Amino acid sequence: MSYSFDYLYGSTQQILKKCGLDAEKAESTARILIEGDLLGHRTHGLQLLPAYVESLKSGKMETEGSFEILNENPATCLIDGRYLPGIWLVEKAIDKAIGMAKSNGSGTVVIRKSHHIACLAAFLEKVARQNLVLLLACSDPANKSVAPFGGTTAVYSPDPLAMGIPTSGDPILIDVSMSATANGVVALAAAKGEKLGGPWLLQKDGQATNDPSAFFHEPPATVLPLGGMDLGYKGFALGMMIEVLTSALGGFGRADDPGRWGANVFVQVIDPASFAGQGGFMREIDYFKNACLSSQPLDPANPVRIPGEKALKLKARQLQNGLDLLPQTEKGFKSLLEKFGLP
Repeated sequence: MSYSFDYLYGSTQQILKKCGLDAEKAESTARILIEGDLLGHRTHGLQLLPAYVESLKSGKMETEGSFEILNENPATCLIDGRYLPGIWLVEKAIDKAIGMAKSNGSGTVVIRKSHHIACLAAFLEKVARQNLVLLLACSDPANKSVAPFGGTTAVYSPDPLAMGIPTSGDPILIDVSMSATANGVVALAAAKGEKLGGPWLLQKDGQATNDPSAFFHEPPATVLPLGGMDLGYKGFALGMMIEVLTSALGGFGRADDPGRWGANVFVQVIDPASFAGQGGFMREIDYFKNACLSSQPLDPANPVRIPGEKALKLKARQLQNGLDLLPQTEKGFKSLLEKFGLP
């Protein structure tokens, strides 16, 4: 069954309002969750709604008040998010960074003590279509699922990095974890009884496996760094970079052992007009994009695809024809509608 964007958007807002969120926070959270599904990031879309509702009901996601600015300069800002809805906090941080970038060329906002921020790719298109570059990264100081390269003890989270890049056409949307896969992908594969796409988990005996159930054994397998058993030292280094940009710059993280689902977030907006200018930026990025698309493909049936191209086509198709939710997502959504007495 397909669901219209308007129906999901309205119903999700109603659910979140019944959990105590005001209209602004509910609207932001609903829109970005659904954007994740629109772009095909289904483990980080409405699939998260039941967990968000549980956090709201238990008080682990705060509902009242606003964030606190701890340190601010013309082009930088540190925010304490007080575990308010992470999606709303990120959108507020992006707006602030845009204002800084238009005045100073770039603007950087770091959020500490945010709640979960869902799909990073879901924030990118809106900014990139304003001819601005958005760089977004996050870590979860309470989550330990990735072991450093050469180790078997989990230390850090998958630590995704995303970038929205304007072009003269559709923007480039990059969203990749610094681990071989995301926790949500492992959980979904386990729930469906499927194998992972590769040996992305490391068991305590040092053997890599594609069995997602190993992630839930005792002792649990860890997620390998990006690059796996061969080149995982690169992913480990990149994961360390994300930890620096998020937790270290925020002055709060794993050393504090928060014990609470959340995120530390790095948000940076860059205005190309303050560098080579929009014309110079577009000339170079369009040339590079077209050169990549013109590369002779290994398989003529599968030519080179620009990051975000498939996602934007899927979004357009689903906006027109309706969203097809994962069975688990649909089941959870229907359960919440029933719980809150919504049609």
